[in-house]
Amino acid sequence: MSRAFVFPGQGAQTIGMGKALADAYPAARAVFQEVDDALGESLSSLIWEGEQDTLTLTQNAQPALMATSLAAMRALEAEGVSVTDASFVAGHSLGEYSALAAAGTLTIGDAARLLRTRGQAMQAAVPVGVGAMAALLGLDFAAATEVAEESAQGEVCQAANDNDPGQVVVSGHKAAVERAVEIAKEKGAKRAVLLPVSAPFHCALMEPAAQVMAEALDGVTLNVPAVPLVANVRASAVTDPAEIKALLIEQVTGSVRWRESVAYMAGEGVTEVWEIGAGKALSGMIRRIERSIDCKAVGTPDDVTAAAESLKG
Repeated sequence: MSRAFVFPGQGAQTIGMGKALADAYPAARAVFQEVDDALGESLSSLIWEGEQDTLTLTQNAQPALMATSLAAMRALEAEGVSVTDASFVAGHSLGEYSALAAAGTLTIGDAARLLRTRGQAMQAAVPVGVGAMAALLGLDFAAATEVAEESAQGEVCQAANDNDPGQVVVSGHKAAVERAVEIAKEKGAKRAVLLPVSAPFHCALMEPAAQVMAEALDGVTLNVPAVPLVANVRASAVTDPAEIKALLIEQVTGSVRWRESVAYMAGEGVTEVWEIGAGKALSGMIRRIERSIDCKAVGTPDDVTAAAESLKG
């Protein structure tokens, strides 16, 4: 049986996430300490006892979600599960950094610092209120891309996240995205809604952030991953560190090709996916993309125990 470990992106953050793992597994608690040390602040206090609004700030949510995912991964390892029990790792947007840390390409400290920089750079790239994102439900990627192109009218509007067969997120200038919502409804979308995000991610407006990430990644050593990464912007497997670095930069302005990434893994024989970290959003998407894949989430000590029994059995 071929399996993949996948790691969630922004939106999955909740106050208290990972606390039970840290209490149950010293190796999980050590991850949060490593992230706190890398950032020079107690992010773990914010994650476990802070305000949801503060945690949701991009610069906090990104390293916080990575920390929670890696805590779950370390808990699995404490129960005898290895990342090499999977054929692939993949992550949704920031989750790609979690996947790379799990696979040993990045240290946890480097991943935390890079994600803090990434969050700050993505926030700073576009003044608040200038950009927006919207989810178009009930349109496929081709139809959503047409909507984005028609809506642009000299501004930026791009298909940013190809999440599953009926959910595409568009991103760009606020007026253009608002036009996209109306045009999508005219073209038969079941729903088209603006998202509560602080910046227009994964579109050309993020170019200043891509430049910041190019500089930040230049100072970091990437190792060959223990298992191949299915990269967001490529929707296929990569193992070369130089190529991974280039794709991480491209990912800031490029589309998250999640639907194609899951289809790629299914085509490579993956029949089982474990979502490692907070929430179950990716599991839902994967079920809608490829019904033959069995999805399970690992976010609590009970989940870890059940996963370990299944993976070692």
